[in-house]
Amino acid sequence: MNRIQQLIKGNTKFKSQYFPYFESELIKSIKHGQKPEVLFIGCSDSRVTHDLMLDSKPGDMFILRNVGNFIPPFQADNDFHGSAAAIEYAVSVLQVKDIIVCGHSHCGACKSLYEEIPDDDSLVHIRKWLELGQKAKEFTLRTIQDPNNKEELYRQTERNSILYQVENLFSYPAVKQKVDAGTLKIHGWYYSIETGDIEYYDLVEKKYKPISELKP
Repeated sequence: MNRIQQLIKGNTKFKSQYFPYFESELIKSIKHGQKPEVLFIGCSDSRVTHDLMLDSKPGDMFILRNVGNFIPPFQADNDFHGSAAAIEYAVSVLQVKDIIVCGHSHCGACKSLYEEIPDDDSLVHIRKWLELGQKAKEFTLRTIQDPNNKEELYRQTERNSILYQVENLFSYPAVKQKVDAGTLKIHGWYYSIETGDIEYYDLVEKKYKPISELKP
């Protein structure tokens, strides 16, 4: 059985075992519209499974996933901005109350910041996109004790990148306005693929702490 056949079989299982539990809520959302309270910005990495990680249900979170969970700064031009459009929709239309920027361990995007990307047209968008991680890379290289320890270098870059992506969020006028007004909260989370643990960044203590210690 190939992967596509497995996915088709999985849909059959979903419809018979899981969908009945969500059916009434989904039908209600079709009539009244979706009302998620959280925007979850995560990485496209296939091992980052937000519904399993957080035991969330359909309708709980509006999801934005891209390479590296990077957030491009706000630009008021007439170009195509997929990630920016998702952020604007969540904040200004859906009126979410929380935004979670969730990075993770063993992130290919953060590791690629230290690798040479071939000057090839087939990678032109990847090279440009990785520029969004350069500040995290530069900060990590300035502050890490042993840059030759690659595993520590990558883990710190992953955590630092979350903070710089959160910083970019504040360049969006609607985000800053709602945060200042107290109607929107921003969270920086770090997911460990190897353990399933999640840490959050404590703005007061300026360090990552177990999510179990986060007070709503």
